[in-house]
Amino acid sequence: MGYETFWREIKPFCLIMLPREKCDADIANGVTDEETVLYVMKNLARMELASILKLEWRIDIPMMSVH
Repeated sequence: MGYETFWREIKPFCLIMLPREKCDADIANGVTDEETVLYVMKNLARMELASILKLEWRIDIPMMSVH
């Protein structure tokens, strides 16, 4: 999902996150790049949605046992 699509898709959820205007300004001023902003914002959205929906966290890394 790209930057524009991300903002369009999360709008209906009314998430409390950094405003797009701040993110756009940081990119325009060279403070950060679009890829980094998108990575951070996707993770913030994931965490907030998981909290709102009361989802349990899963560990994606297989557990290994040492004998």
